[in-house]
Amino acid sequence: MVKMAKSVTFSTSSSASNLSSPSFASLPASPLNQPFSQSMMEEALESAESIIKKWDPNAQSYTKIISLFRHSRKQAKEFIRCVRDLRRAMHFLVSQDFKSDKLVLAQSLMQIGMSTLEKEFFQILSSNRDHLDPDSASGQSTISSNSEFEVYMEHDDDEDDELKKAGESISQVEKASALVMTDLKVIAETMISCGYGKECIKSYKLIRKSIVDEGLHLLGIEKVKTSHFHKMDWGVLEHMIKNWIKAAKIGVTTLFKGEKLLCDHVFSASLTIGQSCFNQIAKEAGLNLFMLPELVAHKEKKQHHHERIFKLMDLYAAISDLWPDIEMIFSFDSLASVKTLVLSTLKKLKDSIHTCLKEFETMIHKDSSKEISPEGGVHKLTRTTMSFLSLLSEYSRVHVLSEILTEHPLKTNTRLLESYFTAPILEDEHVNNHACSVHLAWLILVFLCKLDTKAESYNDVSLSYIFLVNNMQFVADTVRSSHLKNILGDDWLTKHEAKLKSYAEKYEKTAWANVLVSLPAKTGAKLSPEEATTCFKRFHAAFAGAYLKQSSCVIVDAKLRDELKVSIVKKLVPEYREFYEKYLPMLRQDRNIEMLVSFKPDNLENYLSDLFHGTPMLSGSSHSASASLSSPSCFSIRCVKH
Repeated sequence: MVKMAKSVTFSTSSSASNLSSPSFASLPASPLNQPFSQSMMEEALESAESIIKKWDPNAQSYTKIISLFRHSRKQAKEFIRCVRDLRRAMHFLVSQDFKSDKLVLAQSLMQIGMSTLEKEFFQILSSNRDHLDPDSASGQSTISSNSEFEVYMEHDDDEDDELKKAGESISQVEKASALVMTDLKVIAETMISCGYGKECIKSYKLIRKSIVDEGLHLLGIEKVKTSHFHKMDWGVLEHMIKNWIKAAKIGVTTLFKGEKLLCDHVFSASLTIGQSCFNQIAKEAGLNLFMLPELVAHKEKKQHHHERIFKLMDLYAAISDLWPDIEMIFSFDSLASVKTLVLSTLKKLKDSIHTCLKEFETMIHKDSSKEISPEGGVHKLTRTTMSFLSLLSEYSRVHVLSEILTEHPLKTNTRLLESYFTAPILEDEHVNNHACSVHLAWLILVFLCKLDTKAESYNDVSLSYIFLVNNMQFVADTVRSSHLKNILGDDWLTKHEAKLKSYAEKYEKTAWANVLVSLPAKTGAKLSPEEATTCFKRFHAAFAGAYLKQSSCVIVDAKLRDELKVSIVKKLVPEYREFYEKYLPMLRQDRNIEMLVSFKPDNLENYLSDLFHGTPMLSGSSHSASASLSSPSCFSIRCVKH
């Protein structure tokens, strides 16, 4: 509370003249636009002595325990008018007689008036937390910055008229908030103009800082000790990042923004005081809010775990989205440290994200896993790589990845990449996704080269091609079904689907060529019965060997599996059917014909239909299976079943 009267030097260089708003300086005392005279001075002193002393907080009366502004808005207006007129009277007295007894009385009344307003200011702040929450303050962002004295001086109606003036289109809660903010502004403007700004903001900072700190606490934002942070498991940290992103949006756009609007409104009479006040309320809290992402960025810059890139990009995107609000809220020079921290964090996050990408490429290069699927299925590296790149591509939608990669363009083997990939022209040309397209294409190229190396681990060449078919199909499917398709373009997909087809054709050639060449050429001379018998035996042995090898292979994609089987059938069955129908009649007299010709062309097609499920139709070891299939009786039984 105000303890002693301040010396009065209104007519020269007092803080009042510096801190008063233009609107206040232009406002006259009643009656309007009339010079202040001796009689008006005496009238102002008389009125002030009656009204101000009535609300003296140190007096032994009921007014000591009740709120002036809550008790009667009409009397509150009268009180403000009296203080304003008293100030003008003091100006007049200083100019006439600096040692006047009336000036001493005026100083005493001013001290009482300021004590009363300081008490009212504190009570309004304390008892109206709900009406001064950040949401309410944000909702009042369009309130006029003109002096609230105009409202108080020009209207003497009851509270209903005040509510009506607050706006017909807003809710009752918003109207109540507008009135509270108006009361605070009137008191602040009055005290500042009378040279009591320091006493005014003391209560404001005390209460509003506690509200901001409590708000951050309720959002789950706590000050983290660096030593404790570095010991945290990534799982715990990941959960903290997720919660922080949600909390930061509310903290910046509601808590800090609302507090800034409220502070600007209440202290519109003095920009300097408003800045100082908000600085002391928000600086420490702002630094505390952005401590977690700064620690995360610093930690990940050293550790380089590529799988953590997604949380780092979530953090980067969240802070980038909030930056316009951060820049507006913490615009004062005294709050520059908050913006500096945020910009530094964004820079560290960018560097960490780029390092994660390099680490991912290195991981592919260095993968030395010898584990391969015996049936030629999709490799674990294929699944993890494409899952990573698919998720990565989603971040180009919000331009996070593109922004970072544009600053770190690819420099390695650019000639090789240019011959392999041409970046598509995207519809949203105003967004620079070229760097993103090139980098992701490069990572896939690096992976496909590693895939070729993995395929060489198979002893059977045909199985190597099955492996490449399955893995290339998985790559193409992932690109087609994700945002990678938009980034890489249709040409990339067409080129790799052609490569997939090439692998399938090479598989057919290496796996089934011996079966086809076991049949005689169509243009050759007609075979003798003995030669025909030899050809049947040779075809049987070739097919048995190929079938046993290929029946353990798997084609993961059902459509591709059917297409490959149809292709093999079209190449093999018609050739065999023609040979079968041409030479079978020649051998009908042979008593061992069923042993020599163990199946019909239709049965051959049935065998081929069982391929690529990864489970041979015959049980037992490969040796016993080979022996069984080599036996004509096996085919005879098989024919009956079909």
